[in-house]
Amino acid sequence: MNVNQKIIEILKKENISFVVSLPCKFLDKLIRILYEDSFFTHIPVTREEEGIGICSGAFLAGKFPAIVMQNSGLGNSVNALASLSLYYGIPIILLISHRGTEGENIDAQIPMSKATPKILNALGIEYVTIEKPEEVGKIREIIQKARKMEKPVAILLPISFWRENEA
Repeated sequence: MNVNQKIIEILKKENISFVVSLPCKFLDKLIRILYEDSFFTHIPVTREEEGIGICSGAFLAGKFPAIVMQNSGLGNSVNALASLSLYYGIPIILLISHRGTEGENIDAQIPMSKATPKILNALGIEYVTIEKPEEVGKIREIIQKARKMEKPVAILLPISFWRENEA
């Protein structure tokens, strides 16, 4: 089973059936699976803060939502996360491709890469970085934390994770 399928299986086991996504070349295969698998309600959006709003509405309607996005969009979602999800205790799983990490080919991604953990810390959002396939089980642990804490959590998937899993 490839790493994208492993992530999908964890989402299913944790009953995360509502997923919003934004495009990213590293997340492309995962997003395709979400789109094609009838278990998921998959909503593609154009802005991260829009995705946070939709996920918040889904939670209020009884779903446990996730958003799949690049870390470059984390800055776009800060206000929605702070004034909506964090304030009202809405647990959203932020599944984030962490661009700008070692191996990045686009220099403009690097400043946001360095800021990503600082932004999550400033917001009080717990996160885990998954660098190897054998660490994918950590995703389940942090999802369960989100439920207990009733607030968003983030899963950072750096370039090394995707490069190691290209085969």
